Amino acid sequence: MSYSRMDVIWVLSLWLILSSGVLSNGMIKNVSSRPAVVKVGAIFAIDSTIGRVAKIAIEEAVKDVNSNSSVLRGTKLVVKIHNSNCNGFLGMVGALRFMETDIVAVIGPQSSVVAHTILNVANELKTPFLSFSATDPTLASLQFPYFVRTTQSDMYQMTAIAEIVEYYGWKQVIVIYVDDEYGRNGMSALDDALADSLCRVSYKAGIPPGDVDRSFIMDILVKVALMESRVIVLHAYPAAGFLVFSVARYLGMMGDGYVWMATDWLSSVLDSSSPLHSQTRMDSMQGVLVLRQHTPDSKSKREFSARWNNLTGGSLGLNSYALYAYDTVWLLAHAIDSFLDQGGVISFSNDSKLQAFRGSKLHLDAMVIFDGGPLLLKSILKSDFVGLTGQVKFIPDRCIISPAYDIINIVGTGFHQIGYWSNYSGLSTVPPETLYSRPPNRSSANQRLYDVIWPGNTVRNPRGWVFPNNGRQLRIGVPNRFSYKEFVSQVPNTNIFKGFCIDVFIAAINILPYAVPFQFIPYGDGHENPNYTEIVNLITTGFFDGVVGDIAIVTDRKRNVEFTQPYAASGLVILVPVRELNTGAWAFLRPFSPALWGVTAALFLFVGIVVWVLEHRINDEFRGPPKEQLITVLWFSLSTLFFSHKEKPMSTLGRIVLIIWLFVVLIINSSYTAGLTSIFTVKQLYSPIKGIESLKDGDDPIGYQVGSFAEHYLNNEIGIPKSRLKALGSPEEYATALLKGPKKGGVTAVVDERPYVELFLSSHCKFRIVGQAFPKSGWGFVSNIYCSACAFVHFDEDNVCLFRCLLFVSQCPVKPAYDWTKSSFKNSSMANFLHLYVGISTGLPLDH
Repeated sequence: MSYSRMDVIWVLSLWLILSSGVLSNGMIKNVSSRPAVVKVGAIFAIDSTIGRVAKIAIEEAVKDVNSNSSVLRGTKLVVKIHNSNCNGFLGMVGALRFMETDIVAVIGPQSSVVAHTILNVANELKTPFLSFSATDPTLASLQFPYFVRTTQSDMYQMTAIAEIVEYYGWKQVIVIYVDDEYGRNGMSALDDALADSLCRVSYKAGIPPGDVDRSFIMDILVKVALMESRVIVLHAYPAAGFLVFSVARYLGMMGDGYVWMATDWLSSVLDSSSPLHSQTRMDSMQGVLVLRQHTPDSKSKREFSARWNNLTGGSLGLNSYALYAYDTVWLLAHAIDSFLDQGGVISFSNDSKLQAFRGSKLHLDAMVIFDGGPLLLKSILKSDFVGLTGQVKFIPDRCIISPAYDIINIVGTGFHQIGYWSNYSGLSTVPPETLYSRPPNRSSANQRLYDVIWPGNTVRNPRGWVFPNNGRQLRIGVPNRFSYKEFVSQVPNTNIFKGFCIDVFIAAINILPYAVPFQFIPYGDGHENPNYTEIVNLITTGFFDGVVGDIAIVTDRKRNVEFTQPYAASGLVILVPVRELNTGAWAFLRPFSPALWGVTAALFLFVGIVVWVLEHRINDEFRGPPKEQLITVLWFSLSTLFFSHKEKPMSTLGRIVLIIWLFVVLIINSSYTAGLTSIFTVKQLYSPIKGIESLKDGDDPIGYQVGSFAEHYLNNEIGIPKSRLKALGSPEEYATALLKGPKKGGVTAVVDERPYVELFLSSHCKFRIVGQAFPKSGWGFVSNIYCSACAFVHFDEDNVCLFRCLLFVSQCPVKPAYDWTKSSFKNSSMANFLHLYVGISTGLPLDH
């Protein structure tokens, strides 16, 4: 068959078109399996802190990749950089323009905000995005399968901050954050991490992501200064962050008592600034704690650092984001090499879903799908090599392996490192890579950091809170007593309360690692003791948030409210008058009761008769006329009392009886001598009342304190009629009623709580306690709010455990460290009691 010249030309042209992968309809573009050039895009803000170092690092990485014959093997890597100018819209436009070209992957975006915008496009067009600086934790979700983070997630950074907060015993944190996806999601991660440590974010202040007025920052910080927490976390962009520090210094918020922590935005600025910022800027950040992404020391890192100094002439420092940008290029080069080795073909096809936009001015139909995107993504996630940042490898949730942070403290014109945090071992003073070979140990004893110089140039760890000026004060009811004011009383014409119970409460409040704003509300007119059951029931109505005072823990009250652990022993006791027994001429008879005297005399006579029966037949000393034998029996019995008997038994049984009897006589002599000695040396007091049974069986009146639960208990539990119960209002009434006695209009006994009775006896010596305490209970503080951690009652409307370190229990899992040696309460009148109690309940060392 013959062909014309035109037919041959037409066939050759068609072959050239097909071999180049360009069809007449423009639907498919194709490149050979080992192309000469592979194009990669990069999106970041070249003029930003991260962008300036990233541009140099990426360019150097591309040079190193292309000069290394073991990677890509003849294929040249080309990176096209698009400057987003710190603008989310321009970043999105740049990403869309890349989608119109033969770009197989994109390095970036730098911003988490831009990432949220364009990653849906990446999913549709199957183009992997590898970001070395977008740290928003939510970007790692299943929603964005084509997003690969080659740096550390803020989830780990916020966990590090939460563990620092827990390490120093702080419980509330204020967060100032930039109000966009980067700031909000980072703050949310911090909130979750703090909740795991039973801490919380007490206040959140958002900053607009754009330009911010100084007055706006000042308004925020004024609100923060009025709050109780003094622990502030700043998660923002550099411009806004430095403005916050400047205003904080102007307002005096960089002084003693404050704690400032900044995320890695600050360390990236400080590391890339050479020399460091101006003295004025550094002065506004003294004492701040800063996190920096940890990269292990290595020979390659040191060599690159020296190379960096030659490239920049020392005008631009090397920060961790530059190292991650460098490793990202190498990661992509290894992944493309693996992709090509697996037979991957770099080809693109148009998205049929975009054909509806064909002919529009936006040219959306020009965007193409990377057909090898899934295989390249798989190769990226399987990468495993050692770069400048350490081992580059991904765990199943697509995060970089072994996340860790340096913890640095800004001091003077520089900063010093106080330790490290790693997801493997927590806080430590040694580099994390030295701990990976050991078993993980996250125990509190193993968590340590070096000393910090805090704001205000102090090394003393801040308490982390003050009493707020704008917080809702808890209404704490206090009984306004008429008697026994040593326990609780109101200072006349003031709102000040004092006494044992108040001292305990204030001591507990002062020990807490955060503020508890409260006000004491008196209950009662001060002319008589209030009814304690009534004041406790006012908690259930919401009139009081809690009650502090000498509140007995009894069953009836516990049905409606909850009590703390008892801070003082209590229970009802019986107080009776006693009279002194006479020590006159007949006092020698008092060691034994009449019945015992009778039994003793009978025993003497009985033993004499028994010995006579056993001896008179064989012993001449027991013979004779009846009268003489009777006298012998009596004499023998009485003489054994003084061991002066002269008759000697001859029978075996007689001797046995005599030996036993002499032992009994020895006991009788000793008991009598001890009793008689006591009578003449110790004052003898007597009362016919021996205990609660004596009162119950009688008919005489019984006194009780006004407002006490004793009336209800005696009537309902013991069964004593109310007609026998008489209310008494003061210690003087106690004494008068007891001395009068029931026959003269007084009472036979007073039933009251042990602390009151013991205080009464300290000044009244004519009375005493008889019997055992009933029921055995104690005094506690009252509320109707439970601790979410240990299920005990605490005064906090947000279910935060307030008194775990003192009045509540060792079972509460949250125990802030407390140093008694630094307490101003140490030498007060309550110190011995509280000091011992805290040591037992929390396991803290006792400083005697």
